Amino acid sequence: MKPMKPMKPMEPMQPATPWWPDDLGQPDTSGAQNDLRYAYFASRHRLAVSRGGKTTVYDTGEYEVRGVQQQQGGEGADLTFSSQNGEVPLSRLKLVNS
Repeated sequence: MKPMKPMKPMEPMQPATPWWPDDLGQPDTSGAQNDLRYAYFASRHRLAVSRGGKTTVYDTGEYEVRGVQQQQGGEGADLTFSSQNGEVPLSRLKLVNS
């Protein structure tokens, strides 16, 4: 039996390719599920959401985004996020651009 060869060193993870507007910088948190992606920019009070290839940016105001949930059911599925004040529907946020 031959001895095991040493493992190659791990390479650092590459940052995600930005899909949100450049002027937002790097998100504090981001995630994805199915065709939904989100990125939260705390210092700018912005939440970028991409569904079906279309990116929309929202003003989060006083809300601190802690997670995003999508009700299963296709493109028109309800989107809510958890904040320091509990669950908040995306429709409650002010639209910045689409």
